[in-house]
Amino acid sequence: MGVLFSVMAGIVLIRQLLVWGPEFVGDFLFNGEITNEKVSMIMLAFGIFMIALGFRKHEQKR
Repeated sequence: MGVLFSVMAGIVLIRQLLVWGPEFVGDFLFNGEITNEKVSMIMLAFGIFMIALGFRKHEQKR
């Protein structure tokens, strides 16, 4: 599930970089409004968090 979030966020960010360019994406990322780029960064962080939870070891109770 974490990989899915990360891949989708990566696709959106790469698409925005190709369409708008790095200057506009940077402006959209750091302005005061909720934009697609900010949602993509949140999705990427959540995906990495989910992947990290997947690698966590669970100890069995005896």
